[in-house]
Amino acid sequence: MADPVRVTIDGPRADLALCRPQVHNALNGELLDALAAAIRDVARRPSVRYAVLSGDGPSFCAGADLHWMRASLDISVEENRADAARLVGTLTAITTCPKPIIARVHGAALGGGVGLVAACDLVASTPTAVFGLAEVRLGLVPAMIFPFLLGRVALPHLRWAAMTGDRFPAARAMEIGLVNEVADDPETIIGRWAGSLVAAGPHALGGVKEVFNVFPFLPPDALRAQAINVGARVRAGPEAQEGMRAFLERRKASWTP
Repeated sequence: MADPVRVTIDGPRADLALCRPQVHNALNGELLDALAAAIRDVARRPSVRYAVLSGDGPSFCAGADLHWMRASLDISVEENRADAARLVGTLTAITTCPKPIIARVHGAALGGGVGLVAACDLVASTPTAVFGLAEVRLGLVPAMIFPFLLGRVALPHLRWAAMTGDRFPAARAMEIGLVNEVADDPETIIGRWAGSLVAAGPHALGGVKEVFNVFPFLPPDALRAQAINVGARVRAGPEAQEGMRAFLERRKASWTP
């Protein structure tokens, strides 16, 4: 069988493509494991500065695989817990990867596919893409992807999407914060973002991701203390020192192509 995720590296860019087009890149255990492994590999490569997550065929990701869902009918609560942890683990790998990950969305992004979108740092979509949380129509709750949606979508919008199960277009997804920009060719958006990302300090970008993963969940006193600690630690580090020297000397920083 073909690998469920195809990895292509070209200079500072890594492309991670979901490769189950015959089922609209529906999620199963093998795909989730392969995607998590690919993200860990990207994280270890110093030459890779950012990654783009996309889907082969007509859709980005249409949610959970029907065969995977059918198998859940005959397994225990603990086995279902392990499957749920698999999805959460893969989404966590995206959010904690020190490299920015961009979602390039087309076709359908439903259920767990919306979770993949929400876990990414930046999202570019075609105008014809369709999004939705249809879990309630199956008697399910999108609990595993909620922690990641909460970082992108305000509660009133998220409540509407989760309770109605209605599908919504890319323009609406951008209004509620799930998508950053929409274009007929999302590569034009990604190319612009890529120029900004490779101009940024690689460790600084990883630090920004860490801040977003940690700061929103701290109480006020701990947040202020952590802000001071992180700011001071980063400013004293070699990357920040090089960046400030480059600025003062009116030259490009060493990491800039």
